[in-house]
Amino acid sequence: MKVLVQKFGGTSVANAERIHRAARRAIRAKLQGYHVVVVVSAMGDTTDRLIALAKEITSAPPRRELDMLLTTGEQVSISLVAMAIHAAGHEAISLTGGQVGLITDTVHTKARIQAISVERIMQELNHGRVVIVAGFQGVDPAGEIYTLGRGASDTTAVALAAVLHAERCEIYTDVDGVYTTDPRLEPKARKIDVISYDEMLELASLGAGVMHSRAIEFGKKYGVEIHVRSSLSDAPGTLITKEVKQMEQIVVSGATLKKDLAQFVLPGLPNRPGVAAKVFAHLAEHNVVVDDIIQTVDQTGAASTSFTVDEHDLAECKLVVEEIRQDYRLKDVICHDVAKVSVVGVGMRSHTGVAQKMFGALADAQVNINAITTSEIKISCIITPTDGVKALRAVHAAFELDKEPAPGGADNER
Repeated sequence: MKVLVQKFGGTSVANAERIHRAARRAIRAKLQGYHVVVVVSAMGDTTDRLIALAKEITSAPPRRELDMLLTTGEQVSISLVAMAIHAAGHEAISLTGGQVGLITDTVHTKARIQAISVERIMQELNHGRVVIVAGFQGVDPAGEIYTLGRGASDTTAVALAAVLHAERCEIYTDVDGVYTTDPRLEPKARKIDVISYDEMLELASLGAGVMHSRAIEFGKKYGVEIHVRSSLSDAPGTLITKEVKQMEQIVVSGATLKKDLAQFVLPGLPNRPGVAAKVFAHLAEHNVVVDDIIQTVDQTGAASTSFTVDEHDLAECKLVVEEIRQDYRLKDVICHDVAKVSVVGVGMRSHTGVAQKMFGALADAQVNINAITTSEIKISCIITPTDGVKALRAVHAAFELDKEPAPGGADNER
């Protein structure tokens, strides 16, 4: 069976006209001989409006009730897309995450997929129907509703493509592919034709909003080719696929800016085995996702530990950090807003000088670096939020990411 999974983001189903356009794409694929599964996000800014409404009721909505509320957005979308396909003379059926058997763990608002049953989907596909699945949601083994986190309809789509052994997964959005950076922040950004899973995973985790990082993890693990393209045209987009040798010739593939971060600094922690383990175990128990961990030891022998968290974890993190402060009788902890500018490329593994060029570009732009973290294919600098856009443009220009890479060469190494 030749299966194709298509995912349409909120802007791609924002109104009746765009819903009909999405329906026509699904029908076209069906007429080309595919069994088609369509994953849909909530319409337009529906999720944002529902969150705002919840916060009008209470400043701290219970996470279970927030999940119950937010899943209604996708249910509206899937039924409307199914209606549009019916109106065009083809059969379709809309199904929630629970109805297709998408099983999650029990962490409200950011659950992880544990298993997917394909029985119901295969049954509907064998009857010639286009299957429309609500993204972003699932149920635990007891039937309780959970959401997978903002932007996680991508994850639903790629996970379905994996279990259905789909030929590929098409991600339709309001941009025509993955760019070297956010074109809204840097007009000289260039569309990338092909990018590796590892590069895309780093870019997504570092703030590139075009794809959800867990979707890339699924794609890499199960070998699902992902095609990111515009829902408004038939132009080729960006193919996310396994790494090939030629990719190492391009030293830096993209740059990102991650805003809305907070950095916590815990000075005066005991410098002995087990303290760091206890601190981060406590954060993990509260499902706080941390990044950019740095520990130093001062002249007195005490440890100072810092880490960053996303804005959506900030309130929970403050409560946990206060408990840690009391446990270790710390005089004070520091929390301030930060941003993170990064460059990513698998070519960093085999080329030198990337850090020097990045730091030089930031110095020339009068951007101060507060902290640095690295992996074998990325370099990130923690900076002041007000320097964010300036820093991004500086590193984008330094690595000449606006230019097409020369065939067989590494232009942005120079």
